[in-house]
Amino acid sequence: MKPGNSNILTINGGSSSIKFALYVAVKPLKRGLYGTVDRIGLSGTNLTFHEGGGKPQASRELIAADHKSAANSLLDWLETQPDFTSVKAVGHRVVHGMKHTEPEIVTPELLAELHRISPYDPDHLPREIELIEAFRLRHPKLPQLACFDTAFHQTMPRVAKLLPIPRRFDAKGIQRYGFHGLSYAYLMEELVRLGDPAATKGRVILAHLGNGASMAAVRDGKSIDTSMGFTPTAGLVMSTRSGDLDPGLAPYLARTEQMTTSQFYKMVNHESGLLGISETSSDMRDLLAKEAADVRAAEAVALFCYQAKKWIGAYAAALGGLDSLVFAGGIGENAQPVRARICEGLTFLGIDLDKARNAETAPVISAPASRVTVRVIRTDEELMIARSVLRTCPAMMVD
Repeated sequence: MKPGNSNILTINGGSSSIKFALYVAVKPLKRGLYGTVDRIGLSGTNLTFHEGGGKPQASRELIAADHKSAANSLLDWLETQPDFTSVKAVGHRVVHGMKHTEPEIVTPELLAELHRISPYDPDHLPREIELIEAFRLRHPKLPQLACFDTAFHQTMPRVAKLLPIPRRFDAKGIQRYGFHGLSYAYLMEELVRLGDPAATKGRVILAHLGNGASMAAVRDGKSIDTSMGFTPTAGLVMSTRSGDLDPGLAPYLARTEQMTTSQFYKMVNHESGLLGISETSSDMRDLLAKEAADVRAAEAVALFCYQAKKWIGAYAAALGGLDSLVFAGGIGENAQPVRARICEGLTFLGIDLDKARNAETAPVISAPASRVTVRVIRTDEELMIARSVLRTCPAMMVD
C-alpha cells in the first residue's frame, strides 16, 4: 500500500477466531495486509498474517483467553503496522441483525440493541460486540460499520419466515432469519460479474458448505428461503452442529439422561454434526481420508451429502425449477467428491456434472449439455464487508 492511501479494516469474528484484512479504498478494492487469530480461548492462540506483495506468511503467538483479550492483542499488533494509521473505517461482520436490511454505522443505540438481542446467538453476538467495543475504547473517533449476516434474507416472503409455534412468539421476533448473508451477497455479485443471467432474472441455489453449512434459494436476485432458521444451528448437518432435529428430543433427553438446557445447547452446537456421527473429526478432509476404513466416517460423509441433496430438491421445488447452482465455503470449494455425491441422481432437475471439470475444481463444473449451470465460487466475506463500508461511507474515505 502506498503511504497516504485511505484504508478499510474488515473484522470477521467467529466463535474461536478473528479474520481481518486491510483494503485500499479504491475501486476495485485492493487487499493488503490480512490474517487470522485462531484458537481463541485455547492453548496455542496464534496470529497468522500475510503482508501481500509476494512476502511469505508469518505468524506470532498471542495470549488470548477470550475474544476481548484477543481483540486487544490484535489491536496492539495492528497499531504497530504502518498501514493502520490510514484506516478510515472498520467494517464488522455481525451475525444477527434482526430486521436490519442494510449495513449501519455503529451508534450507542445500535450497540444497545445488539446487547439486547445477544441471547439470539450467544456463540457469536457477544464476541462480535466485544470486538466493536474494543475498537470504540481504543479509537473512539474511528467510524465502525455493522454488516449483518441476516440482512440478505430480509426479502424472504412471510411464509418462509414464519415458525409454526404460537403466534405471540412471532411478535417477539422469533422467526426464520437465516445467516451466511455476506457470503451469499458476494456470490450473487460474482454471478452478475460473470454474466450469469440467472443472477437477476432466474432461479439460483447457493450452497455455502463449510464448518457452518447452509443453502439459500434466490429468485431474481432476492432470497426467498434459506436453511438456517432462528439460529445458525438449524438446517443442514454441519461440522459440529446438528442441523434440524425433532423438537421432542430435548425433553426426551431431559427425562432419560437428565440433560439440562445448557448441556443440550452444547451438544447440538459443539458435539454433533460430522463430529458427533464420526466420533473422530469435524473436518470433512479427515473424514474423506478415513471413510474407506471407518464406517463412522463414511456415514458422516454420506449423511452430509444426502441432506444437501434433499435441500437442493426442496429449493428447486420452492423456486419452480433451477437455472444455476453455486458451491462455496471450505467444503463446497475444495471437496470435489462431496460435490459429485450431492449432484449424483439430480439429472431430473437438469444437473449434469462434468467429472473432469469437477475433479479440477473448474469455475463451471457442469457438462456443456447440462440445463443447470453448476459453479464453484470462492466466497469472500471480508471483501463484501469492505465493499459495504465503501458504499455506505464514501465520504469517510476522503483525506
